[in-house]
Amino acid sequence: SIAMVSAIDAEGVVAGGQRIAARTVLWGAGVAASPLARTLETQLDKAGRVEVASDLSVPGHPEVMVVGDLAHVKRDGGLVPGVAQAAIQEGKHAALNILASLRDAGRAPFRYRDRGTLATIGRKAAVGQIGRVQLSGQVAWLAWLAVHLVYLVGFRNRLLVLLDWAYSYFTYERGARLITGVSRRSPAAGLMRQASLSSDFLQEREGAPT
Repeated sequence: SIAMVSAIDAEGVVAGGQRIAARTVLWGAGVAASPLARTLETQLDKAGRVEVASDLSVPGHPEVMVVGDLAHVKRDGGLVPGVAQAAIQEGKHAALNILASLRDAGRAPFRYRDRGTLATIGRKAAVGQIGRVQLSGQVAWLAWLAVHLVYLVGFRNRLLVLLDWAYSYFTYERGARLITGVSRRSPAAGLMRQASLSSDFLQEREGAPT
């Protein structure tokens, strides 16, 4: 059966109001769209994305454009995937449509062009498909590196990312993304603790011998 997961901790998960004991949890679900979409008072899909018109505008509000992960864009009976290349294409198309509106010209519908898919699966290992060509192994890994560097904005960003990758590669450093839960402490509590520590420090300094 399918149930909504409401909590994950070290002892297991809570799904559909029932606790399931587990030491290892594999997260394979998607993510919800930004809550910003709910402020537009327009039609949203189940993931909270805005169901945009063919020109990427909000229905009834041609002056508002939505692109990227927040946009529900139809394509050949399905949806445009929420990936970086789609967001880049949508952003460029939205800019062209805005310019067309400023010039009192007609807007063009958005057409997504799939330029391929690449994904890393390990050290010097990746898989990919560009058109009918399938890639794997070190060739796909090098292609993934090159594509990501090319699409970064600015030479400085490219250089910093390249140096970071090189450091991780030669030092075998591995990053980790951990779900640690939501902090129950309010921001005010944190500020009060900082103020208390500062006060204690000043008192120690005032009482210290000169």
